[in-house]
Amino acid sequence: MKTKKKKADKSTDKGNPSDTLNDKWVLRLYVAGQTPNSINAFTNLKKICEEQLNNKYSIEVIDLLVYPQVGIEDQIFAIPTLVRKLPVPVRKIIGDLSNTERVLVGLDLLPVS
Repeated sequence: MKTKKKKADKSTDKGNPSDTLNDKWVLRLYVAGQTPNSINAFTNLKKICEEQLNNKYSIEVIDLLVYPQVGIEDQIFAIPTLVRKLPVPVRKIIGDLSNTERVLVGLDLLPVS
């Protein structure tokens, strides 16, 4: 599993209901090695980003087995954990991100129903 970074696209999508989609999204996925849950979380996150964020995102994968101090500093208590750094406010979602609707609500891409 490699860290994938996408460049922000300067174009705007006027048909999109959320203003935050015009911003650059900075996402961090905290994992512990290449466990099935970690791999599933990355795969699910990449799919959601490609479908929802119009190439205006970057994903940084932090392996807590290699960089445990980063998890302590960012108060990560469960893995995998997704942290939306930008746009603010910071949001955290715990799990393998397989429930797409729940992830979209957690990222403020879908209103709470």
